[in-house]
Amino acid sequence: MALIEYLNSVQKIISDSKRVLTEKVDLYSYSFDASFGKYLPDLVVQPKSVQEVAELMKLANRYEIPIYPRGQGTSLSGGPLPVKGGIVLDLSQWDTKLDIDAEDMVAVVSPGVLTADINHAAMEKGFIYPPDPSSSNVSTIGGNLAENSGGPRGLKYGVTKDYVIGLEVVTPEGEIIRTGGRTVKNVTGYDLTKLMVGSEGTLGIITEAILRLYPKPQATRTLMAIFDDIVDSGKAITSILGSGILPSKLEMMDNASIRAVEAYEPLGLPVEAEALILIELDGHPAAIDDEITQVHDVCTAADAKEVKVAQDDKEASGLWKARKLVSPAIVREKPTKISEDATVPRSKIPEMFQRLKEIKERYEIDLVVFGHAGDGNLHPNIIADKRNQEEMRRVEQAVEEIFKAAIELGGTLSGEHGIGTLKAPFMEMELGEVGLDMMKRIKQSWDPKNILNPGKIFAEPGQKLVLTDD
Repeated sequence: MALIEYLNSVQKIISDSKRVLTEKVDLYSYSFDASFGKYLPDLVVQPKSVQEVAELMKLANRYEIPIYPRGQGTSLSGGPLPVKGGIVLDLSQWDTKLDIDAEDMVAVVSPGVLTADINHAAMEKGFIYPPDPSSSNVSTIGGNLAENSGGPRGLKYGVTKDYVIGLEVVTPEGEIIRTGGRTVKNVTGYDLTKLMVGSEGTLGIITEAILRLYPKPQATRTLMAIFDDIVDSGKAITSILGSGILPSKLEMMDNASIRAVEAYEPLGLPVEAEALILIELDGHPAAIDDEITQVHDVCTAADAKEVKVAQDDKEASGLWKARKLVSPAIVREKPTKISEDATVPRSKIPEMFQRLKEIKERYEIDLVVFGHAGDGNLHPNIIADKRNQEEMRRVEQAVEEIFKAAIELGGTLSGEHGIGTLKAPFMEMELGEVGLDMMKRIKQSWDPKNILNPGKIFAEPGQKLVLTDD
């Protein structure tokens, strides 16, 4: 009964009936994301103003109906899944504002703007928006803010939270607040801006963001170092960073990912190599020339089989294309892909590589390792077939061991994908009972009726890792 009354009230707030979706075919389109599990919402609403969002939240509180904010659904952790039914708030259509202020070096954006479009607009005025998740061409900035997304440039430039200086937010109770502003420095009270970024839509709905921009680098160069041992590639990564050089990108691919990409689209990759690392240097051209020599020497000392320097932008683009093709390439082998992003301290990268090799052998799984190795943000991906229950049981055990290995090495469950539903059962493993309870208190304070994205981050009693859609 509450939902019917809510729907009638929603239609008064949003007069455009095309932005209120009730048909089963539409609801099914919002029942999944890029992770696991299918949950059918009762209603989908597409707001395009902060007033609409505020009124919708007030209604949700009155009727105690769950609300799930959603961007393009590219989440790999179950972030927008409507696990308790209720209402999906589709913010992907709200892309009306993308303003670049060159004087203040900021971008002011609506939540539905694609992340790549922000960078393109900034570059036209001589700046860059550094956060560059692999899904940037399809993911919305609102989703990136909710998950505190990273990407290859995170090594040098940081992740999303490092560029957010102001937000407009609708609270779970329907109040509109502003945090931060257009100034780079702001230490007035608690930093609610940073609290919101990465809260996975559980504390508020971001309706506008002020993002700091960075001057566009004068030049960039790319190198590829090839190794016969993945552990040696890890040693090379730590040696490069220890030498005083800070690349803008430092990515790695193991043999399985190299072979998969080459089979998917031949690019001339060294298919016999056990691992390769891609290094991008940016800055003043003279400084880059000197750093290329240093990187070459460091990799050679770490037993690199070969170090190649891209001779032009076309060749460099080809190398980075190979890295971006890993995800679509590996699923040609088997249909189910489990994408993890356990992160360890840089000094522990070689040891993490060794632990991953052992896990792969122990559980006899198809484990592919690639990712942002320069900041310890690895992407151990397992390819499997969810129809094979015996295989999936081994996969679930392997995933749990990957999480344990990362934490034992002083790392974290997630570097950029978020916790969502998939990693919630392991939160206490990293945070401890008291640390997790402190987070729950924050959630309770902001959202006393638990209507905003319930079922995320905090595990239900007895909840376990489940890697099926059922």
